[in-house]
Amino acid sequence: MKAVKKEANDIYGAIYQLVHLCPRGRVTSYGAIAAALGVKSGARLVGYAMNNCNKAELNVPAHRVVNRNGMLTGKHHFLTPTQMQELLEAEGIRVENDTVVDFDKVFWDPSIEI
Repeated sequence: MKAVKKEANDIYGAIYQLVHLCPRGRVTSYGAIAAALGVKSGARLVGYAMNNCNKAELNVPAHRVVNRNGMLTGKHHFLTPTQMQELLEAEGIRVENDTVVDFDKVFWDPSIEI
């Protein structure tokens, strides 16, 4: 059982490190993070990691991770339902109807950009 927990912690750590590299004013997706780490079909795992990162006090910029369409699907895991949008807007990212405006222009693909 400990080995499974250690593996989960290791992959979460790798996810958190990669999300830390996403620049202010940019967003990435759960799938892009998973792909950059070589975790096929790992978008859900990245989502789980983002949901848990606030408990670890790691200062992970989870607000910069959205779904593949630019939607703020993780917003309910923040302190308030609007906090994710507020954090993005504070970095200059426009959000309308829970979706990043000009998503393709602000999208950060770690597989290409690191």
